[in-house]
Amino acid sequence: MSSIAQWIQDRIPVSPHVIREMSNEPVPYHMKHWWFALGGTPAYLFVVQIITGILLSFYYEASTGSAYASVQYITDQAAFGWYIRSVHKWAATLMIAAVVLHQMRVYFTGAYRRPREMSWMVGMALLLTTLGLGFTGYSLVFEQLSFWGATVGANMTDSVPVVGSLLKNMMLAGETYNPRTLSRFFILHAAVLPVTMVGLIILHIVIIRLQGVTEFWFKGEEPQNVGKGKFDFFPDHFYTELTLGLVLMILLSTLATIFPATMGPQADPLTTPEVIKPEWFFYVVFRWLKLFPGTFAILSTGFVIFTMFTWPFIDAQIRRRTRFQEASVWIGILGVLAIVALTLWEAFVAH
Repeated sequence: MSSIAQWIQDRIPVSPHVIREMSNEPVPYHMKHWWFALGGTPAYLFVVQIITGILLSFYYEASTGSAYASVQYITDQAAFGWYIRSVHKWAATLMIAAVVLHQMRVYFTGAYRRPREMSWMVGMALLLTTLGLGFTGYSLVFEQLSFWGATVGANMTDSVPVVGSLLKNMMLAGETYNPRTLSRFFILHAAVLPVTMVGLIILHIVIIRLQGVTEFWFKGEEPQNVGKGKFDFFPDHFYTELTLGLVLMILLSTLATIFPATMGPQADPLTTPEVIKPEWFFYVVFRWLKLFPGTFAILSTGFVIFTMFTWPFIDAQIRRRTRFQEASVWIGILGVLAIVALTLWEAFVAH
């Protein structure tokens, strides 16, 4: 082994010691609590998505004439196709949930405050990209609900002032759903959005490495009680993330086996279903659109997203100009309750 290591060292003159020092940044002690280390969970699930997505793309055909049949072949005939498709679906669900929970943890602990405003904004961009992956992936099956869900989504963008029509044409590759639409969704889902995600993840990691992680202390865990208050990324934190990855893989396999991905009716552009529902992560927007007129609903949704992006600066102004230093906590609680209420309303209301 030493001769092999020396052979590699002669041709790639990079010291393993230097690499270890560069990558082995001390990790704050609070990261031993799994709910403070949620950032690694969606990253792991994203890797699972890439691997299973590549395997699925070997059989998938992005055309209106064969998309449904190709997914049906994957589900019913391809070796372990049902399992790979089910793992892909559940990994997408858990990834979205993990990103949302991670953003909530950052918000409620105030970890977005100066000097970490850019890290928060990159995190919000990652959340929107993850939702985009969920939307485009759901649309690729070409089921009745996914077809009409994509149609409704495109019509929603048409309500955006000034650029709405352009956005709709870019999404559908035309004025209406047509034979070129599915290939457009496939390119977005399999290439554009994943590359965007990788770029944002790299930027997020770079910012975290430059600024460090916000440190928190709990009763009995002060630096004097836990030594220096930090532990090495490798092997300590790496093994923790590896263990979490194994647990997630067991969970994904269990969900894929007990609740495998199924097939709904094939898309029929001439028959509008009585009930049109998107995936669960868009329930809140769907319910909001039903409560208010189209343009107001779209503009108010855009305003909420803009506010979330710029919240670190809004929060700084609130703290500077008022005595409500922790107003963000109460605003966040109201926001979470509103999101949960609208989601449950859309999930259980009779149609």
